[in-house]
Formats: sequence, C-alpha cells, structure tokens
Amino acid sequence: MTKDHSKVFLFIDDEKQPIAELETPIVFNFDTTKLTDGEHILKIVSKAMSGREGIRNINFTVRNGPSISVEGLSENDIVDGSLPLMINAHDKGMSKSFVIEGSETPQTIPVWVWVLIMIIAAWSAYYFITEYSNGIF
Repeated sequence: MTKDHSKVFLFIDDEKQPIAELETPIVFNFDTTKLTDGEHILKIVSKAMSGREGIRNINFTVRNGPSISVEGLSENDIVDGSLPLMINAHDKGMSKSFVIEGSETPQTIPVWVWVLIMIIAAWSAYYFITEYSNGIF
C-alpha cells in the first residue's frame, strides 16, 4: 500500500525556479534573511500523484534591516519650507532573546500625554487650594 504524498514547490515573487521542492507533510524553515526588505509573495504550487495541481499565494513583508524611525514627517504629509527631522535607525540584531520594539529609538512625547499631565496638575492644585481653605491641612 503506497501513500499518496503530494509534492509542493515554493516560489518567491515571480521567480521561475522554486526555492524548494518538498514532499508533504513537511515543516520548512523559511529563511527571510536572504530576501530584500519589502513586500513579497510566497507562491506554493502543489502537485498530487493524480496529476492535479493547486496554487496558493501568500503576501508578506520582510523587515530584516534596521528599524528606521522618522519624527517630523509622516506618510502623505503636505509640507512647505524647511522641516526639522529626527531620524534614527536601530538594528535589532539576530538575537533570539526578547527585545522591546524601538527600545533604542528616542521619540518625542505625544501632545495628549502633556495635556493629561496638565489636567492632573490643575486638578491637584485645585484640590489642595480648596482643602487648605477649608482648614484640613
């Protein structure tokens, strides 16, 4: 009794040669370090012993390079004149340990945080002034 194992061929983007030809079921270690950063398509073509064929495309984005952060300019901004930009690039390395994303990238404090701090400070000042005038302190 023979088992009916399908073969799968893995292609990246529009390449004519597969990066792997495997017999199913398989666990495959897909090394993205050999790909350029950006959008790619993994095309999986399966061929059964009966001759039937199946195709599946999976879109994915590779970001192996250093993380780049830009303060002062966002996607689709309309700009005029001179812009002060803060640009930083940080490589996460190849460690298998936990690294907080962007932990080495300095960032400005968002406006909503400053507004929240000012509201808390104003409420605290109001509380102390009203309680002091009532003789509690």
